[in-house]
Amino acid sequence: MRELRIRPARAADAEAITELVHASSAYQGRYESILDGYAVTGAQVESTVTFLAEDGGGRVLGCYSLVPGGSNPGGAELDLLFVADEAQGGGLGARLVRHMLERAGELGLASVRVVSHPPAEGFYLRTGARRVGTVRPKPPKVPYARPELRWDLADRTGGVFV
Repeated sequence: MRELRIRPARAADAEAITELVHASSAYQGRYESILDGYAVTGAQVESTVTFLAEDGGGRVLGCYSLVPGGSNPGGAELDLLFVADEAQGGGLGARLVRHMLERAGELGLASVRVVSHPPAEGFYLRTGARRVGTVRPKPPKVPYARPELRWDLADRTGGVFV
């Protein structure tokens, strides 16, 4: 993989994160409606545990956002995990998951929940998440069911990741 660094996001990064999310080919066609009108805000970045992956030139290639609490008491919710289309297949997604789980552990969280984009379920399973349910459709914005997965941090072992 080319030169890469993972750093904490700042409020000023909100536009770059929004562009990364909207450029994702995974959210075209059938899945496009979930991003209608979606924009990451500076306040959102500041109120969550958000990190960016950048290349040597400072171009954003990936990100994740972890929201402590919410619908996962004692844990957190993975709100965003995106890798630029051109950076996929090189291990960046798995590296971001490892980073996210390390941060969650440092925060003393028991688990991380994700309501997955349906095509991403296999990726999350390969990183050690387990399927715990299904989130029902919420038409018109989300007209499809989504897998609910969880990483239990107390159960992690060194060989869990892809």
